[in-house]
Amino acid sequence: MAVLVTGGAGYIGSHMVWELLDSGENVVVLDRLSTGFEWAVAPEAKLVEGDIADQPLVEALLQEHEVDAIIHFAGSIVVPESVADPLGYYENNTCKSRALIESAVRAKVPHFIFSSTAAVYGGAGAEPVVEDAPKQPESPYGLSKLMTEWMLRDAAAAHPFAYTALRYFNVAGADPQARTGQSTPGATHLIKVASETALGKRPKMAVFGTDYETADGTCVRDYIHVSDLVAAHRLALARLRNGGGSLVANCGYGHGYSVLDVIDSVKRVSGVDFTVEMAPRRPGDAAAVVADAGVARQSLQWVPRYDDLDRIVEHALAWEASLSKRNSVAAQMRPLA
Repeated sequence: MAVLVTGGAGYIGSHMVWELLDSGENVVVLDRLSTGFEWAVAPEAKLVEGDIADQPLVEALLQEHEVDAIIHFAGSIVVPESVADPLGYYENNTCKSRALIESAVRAKVPHFIFSSTAAVYGGAGAEPVVEDAPKQPESPYGLSKLMTEWMLRDAAAAHPFAYTALRYFNVAGADPQARTGQSTPGATHLIKVASETALGKRPKMAVFGTDYETADGTCVRDYIHVSDLVAAHRLALARLRNGGGSLVANCGYGHGYSVLDVIDSVKRVSGVDFTVEMAPRRPGDAAAVVADAGVARQSLQWVPRYDDLDRIVEHALAWEASLSKRNSVAAQMRPLA
């Protein structure tokens, strides 16, 4: 018996692989390595390079490794990019997820955990948002994820199949043991960008929008440590295996920080006063989105361990320093042309 992790060479997926291995699971990773890294996958996991829409490949893996659960992270995640390329996002996030779900049904895989997003709510406001709040995505990214939730709901109604869709708020931080972290060049995650700037990898950073209806005019988000997030997935898997039915749950801490709060934290923890410039709003950004995570806490018995902004930032900064060393060594080992 094994768990298939799609997108397991990426940021959250690579943390999930370590979480599963630490729990004694057998893990197969399917990743096309378009944004992920082979070295980010724990060596104990089996890595297969390929696309989730390649149904013969996927179904062969499911059968060969006796997969009883799929944890699906593969997809595109940049909100402004989705506004500029909506069809690309519907293809990569929705159409390919449909193919993966169909493969799971054909192979009789009974459990499916989906990486969804708070973007399905749109501009929900500063009050903690519950799962049955209106779904008003403000970007093709959010809508592409919501469509996949709908497909899972309908597939579960028609087939012997149960799923959990976890709606992430803003994921940040890195593995406390520094085994993996956010490594994508040009990543747009705020804490990643601020950490890179603090360490001199960027000359400056921008704040996009200072006229939102929030306390300081900048966007407010609920930042969740990536290790707490993957722990919620592990608990969701255990619940499904114990006969739990399909579930949708928010993953966040229930309180938000503004962009300026985050920048202040990075400056404080790093001890570096880096350059910050104010810029116009980006398309698709909501003013404030904060989670009500009561369902996850109650149904999954999820108890966060890293609910502290400075601690999240500390782990992100430590990973950035580690990543710099890794990239420097890799550059030195690269053969001359």
